[in-house]
Amino acid sequence: MSEPLIPADWMFIVAVLGMTAVTYAMRACGYWIMGQVPLTPRVRRALEALPGAIIVSTILPIALKGGLSTMMALAMAALVMAVLKRDFVAVVVAAVCAALLRASGL
Repeated sequence: MSEPLIPADWMFIVAVLGMTAVTYAMRACGYWIMGQVPLTPRVRRALEALPGAIIVSTILPIALKGGLSTMMALAMAALVMAVLKRDFVAVVVAAVCAALLRASGL
């Protein structure tokens, strides 16, 4: 009997296919539901505020757990974004800042 190229049991395959189906269904239903919602100025403002809220809810726990060096690196990234408006430069500056602060013992 020959072995398959990618060995996997049937429960793994069923789980992956199930997660794929649920992910697709949620995205498709989300597009359909938003197609039914009239875009009033209030709804438009709420949708425009979502990216910032998601970023803050993702970064805040990391900043609180990371300590002073993490908070200062995030502040540097925010400052670089405000001045230069370059994502990649802000990430590099934040990484260098965090590395230097951690190497100095903060």
